[in-house]
Formats: sequence, C-alpha cells, structure tokens
Amino acid sequence: MIYKNITQGRFISRPNRFIAHSMINGQTEVCHVKNTGRCRELLTENAKIILEISDNPLRKTKYDLIAVYKGNRLINIDSQAPNKVVYEYLKEHFEDRYFIKPEYSIGNSRIDFYMENSKNKILIEVKGCTLENNNIVSFPDAPTERGTKHIKELISLKKEGYITALLFVIQMENPDYFIPNSLNDPVFAETLKKAHAEGVYIGAMDCFVTENSLKLKQNVKFII
Repeated sequence: MIYKNITQGRFISRPNRFIAHSMINGQTEVCHVKNTGRCRELLTENAKIILEISDNPLRKTKYDLIAVYKGNRLINIDSQAPNKVVYEYLKEHFEDRYFIKPEYSIGNSRIDFYMENSKNKILIEVKGCTLENNNIVSFPDAPTERGTKHIKELISLKKEGYITALLFVIQMENPDYFIPNSLNDPVFAETLKKAHAEGVYIGAMDCFVTENSLKLKQNVKFII
C-alpha cells in the first residue's frame, strides 16, 4: 500500500488516544493518530514521525500520524494498514485460485477475510503488531477483550469445518521472532495457545516499511 502525500515531523505529546501534538515545518500541529493502542514506547518526546497529509479540506485535522522511528527502525503504526496489505497479498498470490472477500459476516461474527474454492473454506483474522523489545515483537500492547473474543470465534468456526487462521502483521522489518504478550494480557496468550492446540493456524509476517509504503515481506518465527 502507498500513502499519497507524506511529511516528517517531531512528536510532542498525546493528550488522548485519538490526537497528538506534533512539530511540523516549525509549527505546532494537532494530528490524528491512526492507532488507539498505547504505543508508549514509540511516541516519545521528540521522536521522528511520519504523517500523511489529508486531501479533505473539511477535516478538523490536516495530518494523520502513520509511522514513527524507534532509533533507526521505522515502525508503521497505522491500525488500518495490516488489513490493507494482507488484502493486497491475498489478491496477488491467491486470486487466481480462490474467491476472496474482506469483512466477511458469519453468524454473529465478522471475520477480516474469507477465502473459498472447490475444496476449502478459509477464515482469516488479522492483528497488527507494533510492540518491539530487543528485536522481539509481541501482541497485544494492552489488554484486549476483543482480541480474545476473535480467537474464541476462530476456535468455534474451526469445529464447524472451516480452516481458520490468525495472522499477526508485524509493522516493521526483520524482528527475531514473535511471542504473545502474556505480561500485558495473560488471558489472550492462554486463549492463543488453546487455539493453536485446537488446530487454528497461527502465523506472523513482517513488512517492508518505507515512509510512504507498507508491504508484507516474509514469515517470522512464532514462539507460542
């Protein structure tokens, strides 16, 4: 995926989950943060940030904060980006063999992707990952009842005959491996282990990251 119009800035503060104060071209600006997670280890004072400039003149905020440098590593924090890059990847690699539908409703659930051919029916849930420590990445960065609910849904749908998968999209390049964050959310971690034991496919992929683009790169070792 490509961002149309980007600029650089410096992070100042984040008064709430949705907005941040940033220094852009010598001016203090209010920008929209495209990630409601904590991101505390990323959005630190004076951190170099990447913003997309909106082409909508009616918007209250002109900028979207989409990425941040953690040292020399660029980390995309756009929470909408993982689904977009997965959709691009699925279309590129599977569209000739599978019907692919994003945001698929089944029962009381909505799953990120549904794929079907004459032999298989596949349901895929996607989670973006931005938390890194010593080149080890993990999810979630805060307790997520919603994330646990999604895993339970995949377990249930697996029992109904679907192939079910949970894919963690690591929004940075070249981590050593991925682990569930049992310290921040032990319930999520235990539910993930149960899903793996029940036959839900668990995978992780990192991304090619530039200031104006994001693309899935390769599989990352997963330790459960």
